[in-house]
Amino acid sequence: MKMLDLSIPALRARYLDGSLTPMVLVEALHAQMLAEDAVLERHVWIRRLTLDEMRAYAAALDGRDPNTLPLYGIPFAIKDNIDLAGIPTTAACPEFAYTPEASATVVQRLIAAGAIPVGKTNLDQFATGLVGVRSPYGACRNSIDPDYISGGSSAGSAVSVARGLASFSLGTDTAGSGRVPAMLNNLVGLKPTCGRLPATGVVPACRTLDVVSVFALTAGDAASVLAAAQGEDPLDAYSRTLPPHGHNFGAASAFRFGVPREADLEFHGNPEGPAQFAQAVAHLVALGGTPVEVDLTPFRAVATLLYEGPWVAERYQAIRAFIETQPDALHPVTRAITEKGIQISAPDTFAALYRLKELQLQTRPVWDSIDCLVTPTASTAYTIAAVEADPIRLNSNLGHYTNFVNLLDLSAVAVPTGFMSAAKTNMPWGVTLVAPAGQDLPLLSLAARLHARTVPTVGATPHAPHLLPGATPDAAVFPSGLVCVAVCGAHLSGLPLNWQLTQRGARLVQTTHSAPCYKLFALPGGPPYRPGMLRVAAGGAAIELEVWELPAHAFGSFVAGIPAPLGIGTVELADGNQLQGFVCEAYATSMAKDISHLGGWRAYLRSIAQ
Repeated sequence: MKMLDLSIPALRARYLDGSLTPMVLVEALHAQMLAEDAVLERHVWIRRLTLDEMRAYAAALDGRDPNTLPLYGIPFAIKDNIDLAGIPTTAACPEFAYTPEASATVVQRLIAAGAIPVGKTNLDQFATGLVGVRSPYGACRNSIDPDYISGGSSAGSAVSVARGLASFSLGTDTAGSGRVPAMLNNLVGLKPTCGRLPATGVVPACRTLDVVSVFALTAGDAASVLAAAQGEDPLDAYSRTLPPHGHNFGAASAFRFGVPREADLEFHGNPEGPAQFAQAVAHLVALGGTPVEVDLTPFRAVATLLYEGPWVAERYQAIRAFIETQPDALHPVTRAITEKGIQISAPDTFAALYRLKELQLQTRPVWDSIDCLVTPTASTAYTIAAVEADPIRLNSNLGHYTNFVNLLDLSAVAVPTGFMSAAKTNMPWGVTLVAPAGQDLPLLSLAARLHARTVPTVGATPHAPHLLPGATPDAAVFPSGLVCVAVCGAHLSGLPLNWQLTQRGARLVQTTHSAPCYKLFALPGGPPYRPGMLRVAAGGAAIELEVWELPAHAFGSFVAGIPAPLGIGTVELADGNQLQGFVCEAYATSMAKDISHLGGWRAYLRSIAQ
């Protein structure tokens, strides 16, 4: 059976030109699911929606304009610890199951945007694990090589997308469950900033750390899902509306990225790991990145807290009523891990919180020198047989680069970058881009560019021929919260008033010139000496400028400090773009010296210094 191209842009194009309808899509998907099951049972689903149930969602779109719904007719899968109204939620524990009357908030928002749910997916029980084999519904097999693990805990969610059964899927990520399965199934895995996607209607693992994650074919698709579902929810005390992301380093021609010291790189015996990681770093350098060595020691110290500290007790608390009455219902490994939480005392909890605060302080300066950190997503890939023989240690190895992220309130995107040839069917490899809270769009932008560079390596696979990168995410739905200002005088880099920008968090974006329709005048008075730039109808010149961007909330105080006859108006750049910049009232130029022929303020300062 020919697989459908389920990327969001491809489906939207077909809906808009009338060559596809949501009803036809769900019928084709249902047939594809049946065909999948007939070939090999990968234990992807806990509960597939029936064809009639999918048809009901498709019918709800009848008569709707695809242009008015950002996810019109887009099929998605849901990890079975996230509620879908009328469908049992099991968290991979049949005895725990309940049937919710309402969908999780994030699911409601996606359906309202036009998306169509197609089923509830298998997971490591109670979202405890990174392997995908701790489920009474069967070990979820990898989408490419069924002898290998799919990664967990969001196992079925990743495999459903990689096998062409959904355009995207929802997972959860507490310790890496939205990233490790993405790498092992050749997908983009978005772990948003904590609280960006509300967790109302999600069975908690660690409520203070849980994040709803997104598996997608491309970074652009993940961004579309995030835009439709994000935002604070009054029913979720941990949800939040984040401030604007600021500078989009991911779309910039130059950026700085952290790389672990060689001593910090661990591949757990995988001989291909070093070369795979070096190749990914080389791709980032080719995109304009400058690597900066980072000491991962404090990050690793944070990671050890997750399963050696009080967050294990939080896992126990999440299902306390159930585990205390039906402990034998739990998977043996899940039970062994969770019951350790009973041993955590209140003093232990506070000691760990104090230690976390110390480590947060130690890691914070890292972000002053880099835009993002890049690490392997996971060190290696394991077979199902290997994990079942050594379940705790190998699971821990998979979290080596993931466990610290939520404890430090960071955002992350896993990106495919290669394949490991030692595995008999070339298991995927990938890296994760990590940045501070709120930087989801810059990370997705960079992920899209990195993915595009690796298409010859990681593009099509026999089971997922449509895994090709899409467009860079649209910044219009993720406002930067920045204002660009063109400066031409004492605010230039290294000059006396530049501090008025830098102290407000401004950064230099561009050195350029104005359009050739301005005159520059040396105004009387000073120090500091100041120019005035005036737009003229004829006889103008191109004036040297710097473009700075500063937070919008700081723009007002910056403008308030500008004395007459100067002010902020619209300035045209040499490339035709217009932005805010320094201008001068015309009356003041009658007593000023015309220095336009020098081309800029720095040239004038040099001329008077001679």
